[in-house]
Amino acid sequence: MRPAELAEIFQGQFHAPAEIFSAPGRVNLIGEHTDYNEGYVLPSAIGFYAHVAISPRADQKLMIRSTQFPEAFEIDLSSWPPKKMGAWYDYVLGVGVELVCAGMSFPGANLLVHGEVPIGAGLSSSAALEVASALALLSLEAKHLPLKTIARLCQQAENHFVGARVGIMDQFVSCHGQADHAVLLDCRSLEYELVPIPASLKLVISNTMVKHQLSGGEYNLRREQCEQGVQILAKKYPQIKALRDVSTAQLETEAKDLPPLIYQRCLHVVRENRRVLDTAESFRSGDLPRVGQLMRESHASLRDLYEVSSPELDVMVESAEGLPGFIGGRMTGGGFGGCTVNLVETSQAQSFATAIAVRYRQKTGISPDIHICSAAHGAGAELRKAEV
Repeated sequence: MRPAELAEIFQGQFHAPAEIFSAPGRVNLIGEHTDYNEGYVLPSAIGFYAHVAISPRADQKLMIRSTQFPEAFEIDLSSWPPKKMGAWYDYVLGVGVELVCAGMSFPGANLLVHGEVPIGAGLSSSAALEVASALALLSLEAKHLPLKTIARLCQQAENHFVGARVGIMDQFVSCHGQADHAVLLDCRSLEYELVPIPASLKLVISNTMVKHQLSGGEYNLRREQCEQGVQILAKKYPQIKALRDVSTAQLETEAKDLPPLIYQRCLHVVRENRRVLDTAESFRSGDLPRVGQLMRESHASLRDLYEVSSPELDVMVESAEGLPGFIGGRMTGGGFGGCTVNLVETSQAQSFATAIAVRYRQKTGISPDIHICSAAHGAGAELRKAEV
Protein backbone atom coordinates (compact mmCIF):
# COMPACT_ATOMS: atom_id res chain seq x y z
CA MET A 1 0.00 0.00 0.00
CA ARG A 2 1.37 3.40 -0.98
CA PRO A 3 1.52 6.13 1.68
CA ALA A 4 -1.00 8.21 -0.23
CA GLU A 5 -3.48 5.31 -0.15
CA LEU A 6 -3.03 4.91 3.60
CA ALA A 7 -3.59 8.65 3.99
CA GLU A 8 -6.89 8.33 2.14
CA ILE A 9 -8.04 5.49 4.40
CA PHE A 10 -7.00 7.52 7.45
CA GLN A 11 -8.97 10.53 6.19
CA GLY A 12 -12.01 8.35 5.73
CA GLN A 13 -11.81 6.88 9.25
CA PHE A 14 -10.71 9.90 11.26
CA HIS A 15 -11.73 12.86 9.04
CA ALA A 16 -8.32 14.44 9.40
CA PRO A 17 -5.11 14.65 7.37
CA ALA A 18 -2.26 12.42 8.47
CA GLU A 19 1.47 12.33 8.57
CA ILE A 20 2.90 8.90 7.76
CA PHE A 21 6.08 7.37 9.13
CA SER A 22 7.60 4.12 7.94
CA ALA A 23 10.22 1.67 9.15
CA PRO A 24 11.47 -1.51 7.46
CA GLY A 25 11.77 -5.08 8.58
CA ARG A 26 15.13 -6.75 8.30
CA VAL A 27 16.84 -9.92 7.25
CA ASN A 28 19.95 -11.00 9.10
CA LEU A 29 22.65 -12.31 6.79
CA ILE A 30 24.66 -13.78 9.66
CA GLY A 31 25.07 -13.32 13.41
CA GLU A 32 22.11 -15.05 15.05
CA HIS A 33 21.55 -14.83 18.81
CA THR A 34 24.73 -12.81 19.17
CA ASP A 35 23.03 -9.44 19.65
CA TYR A 36 21.82 -9.98 23.21
CA ASN A 37 25.26 -11.38 23.99
CA GLU A 38 26.74 -7.96 23.08
CA GLY A 39 28.33 -9.40 19.96
CA TYR A 40 28.31 -8.71 16.23
CA VAL A 41 25.57 -8.98 13.63
CA LEU A 42 25.31 -8.35 9.87
CA PRO A 43 21.68 -7.58 8.93
CA SER A 44 20.17 -5.44 6.21
CA ALA A 45 16.89 -3.61 6.03
CA ILE A 46 14.47 -4.99 3.44
CA GLY A 47 11.77 -3.35 1.36
CA PHE A 48 8.85 -4.43 3.55
CA TYR A 49 7.69 -1.60 5.79
CA ALA A 50 5.41 -0.85 8.72
CA HIS A 51 3.56 2.40 8.13
CA VAL A 52 1.97 4.48 10.89
CA ALA A 53 -0.38 7.31 9.95
CA ILE A 54 -1.01 9.81 12.74
CA SER A 55 -2.78 13.06 13.56
CA PRO A 56 -3.43 14.82 16.88
CA ARG A 57 -6.83 14.84 18.56
CA ALA A 58 -8.47 17.69 20.45
CA ASP A 59 -9.08 15.46 23.49
CA GLN A 60 -6.75 13.26 25.56
CA LYS A 61 -7.61 9.97 23.88
CA LEU A 62 -5.15 7.73 22.08
CA MET A 63 -6.91 5.67 19.40
CA ILE A 64 -4.97 2.92 17.61
CA ARG A 65 -6.36 1.05 14.60
CA SER A 66 -5.00 -1.27 11.94
CA THR A 67 -5.82 -1.94 8.31
CA GLN A 68 -5.19 -5.65 8.97
CA PHE A 69 -6.69 -6.47 12.38
CA PRO A 70 -10.24 -5.78 13.54
CA GLU A 71 -9.22 -5.03 17.12
CA ALA A 72 -8.82 -1.34 17.95
CA PHE A 73 -7.49 0.16 21.15
CA GLU A 74 -8.48 3.34 22.91
CA ILE A 75 -7.13 4.84 26.12
CA ASP A 76 -7.58 8.16 27.91
CA LEU A 77 -4.11 9.53 28.55
CA SER A 78 -5.21 10.48 32.07
CA SER A 79 -5.25 6.70 32.74
CA TRP A 80 -1.66 6.29 31.53
CA PRO A 81 0.28 3.98 31.66
CA PRO A 82 -1.65 1.22 29.92
CA LYS A 83 -1.47 -2.47 30.69
CA LYS A 84 -0.20 -5.12 28.31
CA MET A 85 -3.17 -6.50 26.35
CA GLY A 86 -1.60 -9.43 24.52
CA ALA A 87 -2.48 -7.92 21.14
CA TRP A 88 -0.67 -6.39 18.17
CA TYR A 89 -1.01 -2.87 19.54
CA ASP A 90 1.12 -3.74 22.57
CA TYR A 91 4.12 -2.80 20.43
CA VAL A 92 2.73 0.71 19.93
CA LEU A 93 1.75 1.07 23.58
CA GLY A 94 5.15 -0.17 24.75
CA VAL A 95 6.87 2.50 22.69
CA GLY A 96 4.59 5.13 24.18
CA VAL A 97 5.39 3.93 27.69
CA GLU A 98 9.15 4.11 27.04
CA LEU A 99 8.89 7.60 25.54
CA VAL A 100 7.06 8.85 28.61
CA CYS A 101 9.62 7.18 30.90
CA ALA A 102 12.32 9.02 28.94
CA GLY A 103 10.66 12.36 29.72
CA MET A 104 8.66 12.78 26.52
CA SER A 105 4.97 13.61 26.34
CA PHE A 106 2.41 13.52 23.58
CA PRO A 107 -1.20 14.69 23.21
CA GLY A 108 -4.20 12.63 22.24
CA ALA A 109 -3.89 11.18 18.76
CA ASN A 110 -5.35 8.88 16.14
CA LEU A 111 -3.04 6.21 14.72
CA LEU A 112 -3.66 3.88 11.80
CA VAL A 113 -1.15 1.08 11.24
CA HIS A 114 -0.45 -0.84 8.04
CA GLY A 115 2.20 -3.55 7.97
CA GLU A 116 3.90 -5.13 4.97
CA VAL A 117 6.40 -7.26 6.91
CA PRO A 118 5.18 -10.88 7.13
CA ILE A 119 4.20 -11.59 10.74
CA GLY A 120 5.93 -14.44 12.54
CA ALA A 121 8.43 -14.97 9.75
CA GLY A 122 11.52 -13.80 11.61
CA LEU A 123 11.75 -10.57 9.58
CA SER A 124 11.15 -8.21 12.51
CA SER A 125 7.62 -7.01 11.90
CA SER A 126 7.55 -5.98 15.56
CA ALA A 127 10.69 -3.82 15.36
CA ALA A 128 9.39 -2.13 12.21
CA LEU A 129 6.13 -1.27 13.97
CA GLU A 130 7.96 -0.04 17.06
CA VAL A 131 10.28 2.29 15.16
CA ALA A 132 7.54 3.71 12.94
CA SER A 133 5.36 4.26 16.03
CA ALA A 134 8.18 6.04 17.84
CA LEU A 135 8.72 8.44 14.95
CA ALA A 136 4.98 9.04 14.70
CA LEU A 137 4.45 9.76 18.41
CA LEU A 138 7.51 12.03 18.54
CA SER A 139 6.14 14.04 15.63
CA LEU A 140 3.11 15.10 17.68
CA GLU A 141 5.29 17.43 19.72
CA ALA A 142 7.85 17.99 16.94
CA LYS A 143 10.41 16.09 19.01
CA HIS A 144 13.56 14.64 17.49
CA LEU A 145 15.80 11.99 19.00
CA PRO A 146 18.97 10.42 17.59
CA LEU A 147 18.20 7.23 15.71
CA LYS A 148 20.40 5.25 18.11
CA THR A 149 18.26 6.50 21.00
CA ILE A 150 15.06 5.58 19.18
CA ALA A 151 16.41 2.08 18.51
CA ARG A 152 17.26 1.62 22.18
CA LEU A 153 13.85 2.88 23.35
CA CYS A 154 12.09 0.51 20.96
CA GLN A 155 14.19 -2.41 22.18
CA GLN A 156 13.27 -1.53 25.76
CA ALA A 157 9.59 -1.44 24.79
CA GLU A 158 9.80 -5.02 23.56
CA ASN A 159 11.88 -6.12 26.56
CA HIS A 160 9.87 -4.42 29.29
CA PHE A 161 6.30 -4.10 27.98
CA VAL A 162 5.89 -6.92 25.46
CA GLY A 163 8.12 -9.30 27.42
CA ALA A 164 10.52 -10.57 24.73
CA ARG A 165 14.14 -10.19 25.75
CA VAL A 166 15.36 -9.29 22.27
CA GLY A 167 18.66 -7.60 21.54
CA ILE A 168 19.19 -4.28 19.76
CA MET A 169 19.77 -5.59 16.23
CA ASP A 170 16.26 -5.44 14.80
CA GLN A 171 15.41 -1.92 15.92
CA PHE A 172 18.88 -0.63 15.04
CA VAL A 173 18.88 -1.80 11.44
CA SER A 174 15.28 -0.64 11.01
CA CYS A 175 16.58 2.84 11.90
CA HIS A 176 19.96 2.78 10.15
CA GLY A 177 19.51 0.53 7.13
CA GLN A 178 20.81 1.76 3.79
CA ALA A 179 20.00 0.59 0.29
CA ASP A 180 22.43 -1.95 -1.18
CA HIS A 181 24.30 -2.38 2.11
CA ALA A 182 24.38 -4.65 5.12
CA VAL A 183 25.02 -3.14 8.55
CA LEU A 184 27.93 -4.57 10.53
CA LEU A 185 26.86 -3.69 14.06
CA ASP A 186 28.76 -3.97 17.32
CA CYS A 187 25.84 -4.60 19.69
CA ARG A 188 27.83 -3.39 22.70
CA SER A 189 29.11 -0.02 21.52
CA LEU A 190 26.46 0.47 18.77
CA GLU A 191 29.26 1.42 16.42
CA TYR A 192 28.43 0.28 12.92
CA GLU A 193 29.84 0.06 9.42
CA LEU A 194 28.00 -0.18 6.13
CA VAL A 195 29.14 -3.18 4.10
CA PRO A 196 28.26 -3.05 0.38
CA ILE A 197 26.32 -5.98 -1.05
CA PRO A 198 27.31 -6.49 -4.71
CA ALA A 199 24.72 -5.51 -7.28
CA SER A 200 25.29 -8.94 -8.80
CA LEU A 201 23.47 -10.52 -5.81
CA LYS A 202 19.89 -10.64 -4.61
CA LEU A 203 18.58 -11.64 -1.21
CA VAL A 204 16.02 -14.38 -1.72
CA ILE A 205 13.94 -14.81 1.43
CA SER A 206 12.12 -18.12 1.69
CA ASN A 207 9.27 -18.24 4.19
CA THR A 208 8.60 -21.75 5.47
CA MET A 209 5.10 -20.60 6.52
CA VAL A 210 5.77 -22.00 9.98
CA LYS A 211 5.16 -19.25 12.55
CA HIS A 212 7.07 -18.59 15.70
CA GLN A 213 6.56 -16.36 18.74
CA LEU A 214 9.70 -14.69 20.08
CA SER A 215 7.94 -13.79 23.32
CA GLY A 216 7.62 -17.53 23.96
CA GLY A 217 9.74 -19.34 26.48
CA GLU A 218 12.37 -20.90 24.22
CA TYR A 219 13.86 -17.59 23.09
CA ASN A 220 14.12 -16.24 26.62
CA LEU A 221 15.49 -19.61 27.76
CA ARG A 222 18.38 -19.36 25.29
CA ARG A 223 19.25 -15.97 26.72
CA GLU A 224 19.18 -17.35 30.26
CA GLN A 225 21.47 -20.21 29.22
CA CYS A 226 23.98 -17.75 27.80
CA GLU A 227 23.87 -15.71 30.99
CA GLN A 228 24.49 -18.87 33.00
CA GLY A 229 27.57 -19.56 30.90
CA VAL A 230 28.86 -16.03 31.52
CA GLN A 231 28.40 -16.40 35.27
CA ILE A 232 30.48 -19.59 35.31
CA LEU A 233 33.22 -18.27 33.02
CA ALA A 234 33.48 -14.94 34.87
CA LYS A 235 34.58 -16.75 38.01
CA LYS A 236 37.81 -17.62 36.21
CA TYR A 237 37.98 -14.56 33.95
CA PRO A 238 36.53 -11.51 35.77
CA GLN A 239 36.82 -9.37 32.65
CA ILE A 240 34.06 -11.41 30.98
CA LYS A 241 30.79 -9.47 31.10
CA ALA A 242 29.05 -11.18 28.17
CA LEU A 243 29.79 -13.99 25.72
CA ARG A 244 31.17 -11.28 23.45
CA ASP A 245 34.23 -11.26 25.73
CA VAL A 246 34.90 -15.01 25.55
CA SER A 247 37.59 -16.40 23.25
CA THR A 248 37.46 -19.87 21.76
CA ALA A 249 40.56 -20.82 23.78
CA GLN A 250 38.96 -19.72 27.06
CA LEU A 251 35.79 -21.62 26.29
CA GLU A 252 37.67 -24.80 25.44
CA THR A 253 39.81 -24.52 28.58
CA GLU A 254 36.77 -24.21 30.83
CA ALA A 255 34.55 -26.68 28.95
CA LYS A 256 34.79 -29.27 31.74
CA ASP A 257 33.26 -26.80 34.22
CA LEU A 258 30.27 -25.98 32.03
CA PRO A 259 27.16 -28.15 31.80
CA PRO A 260 27.17 -29.73 28.32
CA LEU A 261 24.08 -27.86 27.14
CA ILE A 262 25.44 -24.51 28.36
CA TYR A 263 28.75 -25.24 26.62
CA GLN A 264 26.90 -25.87 23.35
CA ARG A 265 25.04 -22.56 23.58
CA CYS A 266 28.23 -20.66 24.38
CA LEU A 267 30.17 -22.36 21.60
CA HIS A 268 27.63 -21.27 19.03
CA VAL A 269 27.77 -17.63 20.13
CA VAL A 270 31.57 -17.45 20.34
CA ARG A 271 32.03 -18.98 16.89
CA GLU A 272 29.15 -16.99 15.38
CA ASN A 273 30.75 -13.71 16.38
CA ARG A 274 33.88 -14.73 14.50
CA ARG A 275 31.79 -15.76 11.48
CA VAL A 276 30.17 -12.32 11.34
CA LEU A 277 33.51 -10.53 11.18
CA ASP A 278 34.82 -13.01 8.63
CA THR A 279 31.71 -12.58 6.47
CA ALA A 280 32.02 -8.78 6.46
CA GLU A 281 35.66 -9.07 5.44
CA SER A 282 34.76 -11.58 2.73
CA PHE A 283 32.17 -9.19 1.30
CA ARG A 284 34.78 -6.42 1.25
CA SER A 285 37.32 -8.61 -0.54
CA GLY A 286 34.78 -10.06 -2.97
CA ASP A 287 35.22 -13.63 -1.72
CA LEU A 288 31.61 -14.72 -2.20
CA PRO A 289 32.29 -18.48 -1.96
CA ARG A 290 33.67 -17.84 1.53
CA VAL A 291 30.53 -15.86 2.41
CA GLY A 292 28.41 -18.81 1.32
CA GLN A 293 30.44 -21.28 3.36
CA LEU A 294 30.18 -19.12 6.49
CA MET A 295 26.40 -18.96 6.06
CA ARG A 296 26.24 -22.76 5.83
CA GLU A 297 28.37 -23.10 8.98
CA SER A 298 26.08 -20.66 10.78
CA HIS A 299 22.99 -22.71 9.98
CA ALA A 300 24.59 -25.95 11.10
CA SER A 301 25.56 -24.32 14.39
CA LEU A 302 22.06 -22.94 14.95
CA ARG A 303 20.63 -26.37 14.19
CA ASP A 304 23.02 -28.52 16.21
CA LEU A 305 24.46 -26.33 18.99
CA TYR A 306 21.85 -23.67 19.64
CA GLU A 307 18.91 -25.87 18.62
CA VAL A 308 16.66 -23.15 17.26
CA SER A 309 16.09 -24.49 13.76
CA SER A 310 13.07 -26.57 12.73
CA PRO A 311 12.49 -29.45 10.29
CA GLU A 312 10.97 -27.02 7.79
CA LEU A 313 13.89 -24.59 8.03
CA ASP A 314 16.34 -27.44 7.50
CA VAL A 315 14.42 -28.64 4.44
CA MET A 316 14.40 -25.12 3.01
CA VAL A 317 18.16 -24.78 3.51
CA GLU A 318 18.77 -28.18 1.90
CA SER A 319 16.47 -27.32 -1.00
CA ALA A 320 18.69 -24.41 -2.03
CA GLU A 321 21.83 -26.47 -2.48
CA GLY A 322 22.87 -27.13 -6.05
CA LEU A 323 20.51 -24.61 -7.65
CA PRO A 324 22.09 -22.36 -10.30
CA GLY A 325 23.31 -19.04 -8.93
CA PHE A 326 23.14 -20.07 -5.28
CA ILE A 327 25.97 -18.67 -3.12
CA GLY A 328 24.85 -19.65 0.38
CA GLY A 329 21.91 -19.67 2.76
CA ARG A 330 20.80 -20.16 6.34
CA MET A 331 17.89 -19.74 8.68
CA THR A 332 17.42 -16.12 9.71
CA GLY A 333 15.76 -14.64 12.77
CA GLY A 334 15.09 -16.13 16.17
CA GLY A 335 14.29 -19.57 14.82
CA PHE A 336 11.60 -22.21 15.49
CA GLY A 337 10.16 -21.44 12.07
CA GLY A 338 10.16 -18.38 9.86
CA CYS A 339 12.49 -17.80 6.95
CA THR A 340 15.78 -18.64 5.35
CA VAL A 341 17.93 -16.03 3.62
CA ASN A 342 19.77 -16.97 0.44
CA LEU A 343 22.41 -15.08 -1.51
CA VAL A 344 21.73 -15.66 -5.19
CA GLU A 345 23.20 -14.28 -8.39
CA THR A 346 20.83 -11.61 -9.71
CA SER A 347 20.56 -13.26 -13.12
CA GLN A 348 19.40 -16.51 -11.51
CA ALA A 349 17.20 -15.10 -8.73
CA GLN A 350 13.83 -15.66 -10.38
CA SER A 351 14.56 -19.23 -11.48
CA PHE A 352 16.03 -19.95 -8.05
CA ALA A 353 12.85 -18.70 -6.36
CA THR A 354 10.70 -20.94 -8.53
CA ALA A 355 12.90 -24.01 -8.04
CA ILE A 356 13.30 -23.76 -4.27
CA ALA A 357 9.53 -23.36 -3.87
CA VAL A 358 8.94 -26.54 -5.90
CA ARG A 359 11.54 -28.52 -3.92
CA TYR A 360 10.21 -27.35 -0.57
CA ARG A 361 6.58 -28.07 -1.49
CA GLN A 362 7.49 -31.57 -2.72
CA LYS A 363 9.24 -32.39 0.57
CA THR A 364 6.80 -30.79 3.05
CA GLY A 365 3.46 -30.34 1.28
CA ILE A 366 3.62 -26.64 2.22
CA SER A 367 3.57 -23.84 -0.34
CA PRO A 368 6.17 -21.26 0.74
CA ASP A 369 6.29 -17.53 0.14
CA ILE A 370 9.44 -16.52 -1.71
CA HIS A 371 10.58 -12.90 -1.87
CA ILE A 372 13.38 -11.52 -4.05
CA CYS A 373 14.83 -8.50 -2.25
CA SER A 374 17.63 -6.00 -2.14
CA ALA A 375 18.85 -4.15 0.94
CA ALA A 376 16.60 -1.14 1.55
CA HIS A 377 16.63 2.24 3.25
CA GLY A 378 15.81 2.70 6.92
CA ALA A 379 13.07 4.53 8.81
CA GLY A 380 11.74 8.01 8.12
CA ALA A 381 8.80 10.19 7.23
CA GLU A 382 6.97 9.06 4.11
CA LEU A 383 4.19 11.62 3.87
CA ARG A 384 3.63 15.03 5.40
CA LYS A 385 0.19 16.62 5.74
CA ALA A 386 0.99 19.15 3.05
CA GLU A 387 1.50 16.31 0.59
CA VAL A 388 -1.94 14.80 1.08
